Amino acid sequence: MTARHRVPCLGVLLLAVFGSMAAAQDEADSPGGGGSGPSQAPPDIALFYAAASVERRGDALRQIGEGWRDGYAGMLWDIAKLQVRDVRRPLLAFLEDATGERLGQDLQAWQQWIWAQPYDPHPDHAEFKGVLYGQIDPGFTAFFPPGAASLIRLDEIDWGGVPVNGIPPLEYPAVLQASVADYLDDDDIVFGIAMGGEARAYPKRILAWHEMALDRVGGTELTIVYCTLCGTVIPYESVIDERHIRFGTSGLLYRSNKLMFDHETRSLWSTFEGRPVVGALVDSGLALRARAVVTTTWEEWRALHPETTVLSLETGHDRDYAEGAAYRDYFSHDRLMFQVPDEDDRLSNKDEVLVMRLSDPATGASQSLAIAERFLRRNRVYHAEAAGHRLVVVTSREGANRVFESRDVRFTQVGDPGGVVDAAGRAWRVTEEALVLADDPSVALSRVPAQRAFWFGWRAQFPDTLLIK
Repeated sequence: MTARHRVPCLGVLLLAVFGSMAAAQDEADSPGGGGSGPSQAPPDIALFYAAASVERRGDALRQIGEGWRDGYAGMLWDIAKLQVRDVRRPLLAFLEDATGERLGQDLQAWQQWIWAQPYDPHPDHAEFKGVLYGQIDPGFTAFFPPGAASLIRLDEIDWGGVPVNGIPPLEYPAVLQASVADYLDDDDIVFGIAMGGEARAYPKRILAWHEMALDRVGGTELTIVYCTLCGTVIPYESVIDERHIRFGTSGLLYRSNKLMFDHETRSLWSTFEGRPVVGALVDSGLALRARAVVTTTWEEWRALHPETTVLSLETGHDRDYAEGAAYRDYFSHDRLMFQVPDEDDRLSNKDEVLVMRLSDPATGASQSLAIAERFLRRNRVYHAEAAGHRLVVVTSREGANRVFESRDVRFTQVGDPGGVVDAAGRAWRVTEEALVLADDPSVALSRVPAQRAFWFGWRAQFPDTLLIK
């Protein structure tokens, strides 16, 4: 999420809008807050709008305080973050009085404290979030209808600094044959996908500016999601039960990971899990199928797939598509642009890990696995077990990682380019779909979808992940 898209003078806009909303509610005789007992109704949502109004703030905060619960702090924090300093200061001072915490005007410290509390939201939190963020972009309002179901904490959904689709997805982008893609250097990073007899490369230098591509590869409709903040590319099949779901970029984040949305219901979806987490589809049981992707160099991908196509620079958008231009500063250090509940110092925040989320075939239980990229460079054939799966990770000379089901086969070393050798001395070919026994192509070990991620981003989404480093 880049600062160039930020909405100017937002605090002044919210001050005027919330002030008028509070005035309208006064005319409608809005009820006030009650006591703090469990049988008392929560403070009316209009009081939180009034808290942004200079004229009504004092009385509104007094009534909110009478029915106070710590679970309301996230709503006031949201106002404080987006408001001008003269409004922010009294709101945070009120939080000190209401909670007994002494965190002053430190917005980041308040955010960490809020996330550390048990989740006890105001029943109208979703509606409030929609009204608040709707002043940034009316498109946000539809993501938070009154009473919206949610699988994630609403106070952990943050604005990423852009409007809805403010980072524009690519839709069926123009492609070139490898032989004429002379804008790419051999060491440029690409994300490679191959299926249905077709191979395509998505250069990082292009996808980083768009963070999503709606495309068709080998006859399969795909939604390719790239969260630059988390360093993760995941291709998902866009069709579920013959239903083609079209996605966009919401402009919102959860634990520094982008949330996408479907155009039909405006539900918000987790990009790491491929499932709806806020809105009408939460209880639908829908889940996107992830497909395999590999992060490698243009030279290596082209050598393995000489027939590959690759995105053209003619995207219809005016961007600096030079290698490393997008998010140059963010990628150059280990600091985060947006907070997460906690950091895990077993690795640096932006150390790359190969990640996958596996389901146990016997129990259905899920397990998250992360393997440090540096570890895999030293162990180019590595066996792992997780969630009832026996896996082998094969890492190329250029550092590209592919994961396969190993079953009872034990692999011992990297063989000829594009191959590995098992303990019996048999050669196997590495393909994008499977490990294939060289002497008998009918014997194959299937590919397991996995992708790279920054350690902090994966760990924030899946705190119980198993780390191999």
